[in-house]
Amino acid sequence: MRQIAVIGAGAWGTALAIHAARTGATVCLWARDPASRLTNGAMPRLSAHPLPATVRVTDDVRIRADVTLVAVPMQHLASVLEQLETTSPLALCCKGLKPESLHFPLDILAAVRPGHVGAVLSGPNFAHEVAAGLPAAAVIAAKEQGHARALADMLGTPAFRLYDSTDIIGVQLGGAAKNVIAIAAGVTIGAGLGENARAALVTRGLGEISRLALALGGEAATVSGLSGLGDLLLTCTGTSSRNFRVGRALGEGASVGEAAVIAGGVAEGVVTSLALTELACRYHVSVPIMEAVAALVTGSASVQDLMEQLLMRPVGAEA
Repeated sequence: MRQIAVIGAGAWGTALAIHAARTGATVCLWARDPASRLTNGAMPRLSAHPLPATVRVTDDVRIRADVTLVAVPMQHLASVLEQLETTSPLALCCKGLKPESLHFPLDILAAVRPGHVGAVLSGPNFAHEVAAGLPAAAVIAAKEQGHARALADMLGTPAFRLYDSTDIIGVQLGGAAKNVIAIAAGVTIGAGLGENARAALVTRGLGEISRLALALGGEAATVSGLSGLGDLLLTCTGTSSRNFRVGRALGEGASVGEAAVIAGGVAEGVVTSLALTELACRYHVSVPIMEAVAALVTGSASVQDLMEQLLMRPVGAEA
């Protein structure tokens, strides 16, 4: 029987483990503290969805599996990859950019485990809906031709459609940048600027992602796909998005710390905004919305100041 390992027992890792069990595989879910499993058989971060009988929770870093899904926060990715003892292909399921090095997930894998076969999974997916088995889609990207398709065939189901790509840059950038634009979208709603303003901002934000992707060597088609436009739409409109909730609180006048409490935790887009604006600067790409979010979360400008700056920018042909 096929064996799938999932590293990380947060909401997303737990949802992936529940989904992996639906493929008919036996599943090993790695958690730092296996005893944290609730008495009803569910993990704390996704307590409404008990684990199937074919999912085993462990803290053993010696992983034997046909594929290992790594679903830990970006800030812990390097340390977790260093701990793992496995030769199985790794599918990285985290999104973001490491601030110090400006590395995407696959860059971190290459630095920590040179030569290890890896891929990245990204798309418009809320964990609780995947756990519930509701219809969803995502993309798996890998540099090696055919590797992403093989993983997609192994992990996909009729309800969780997995597409493949070789554009690792575009897929990873979309997953990181959507969190930043989602904060801006939340600010727009929180400040009472209306749905027209949000739609305009999300569209212009997609343009920023596209320009940066092309500068980095990504593909325009990827930006308009699941890991780009798809994830952006979900994160900028879904109330389950922590980044959107943080932005909405900021728009209502909360501080970054207060917004994190209101939203239920720190949003990834806060740190990512700083990293992406630095990356865009290096490649001479204009990203005014991302820069506005970075200025807001660092306290160097107010919502009113940034709104005026963005609205006073010169207009011309749409690009």
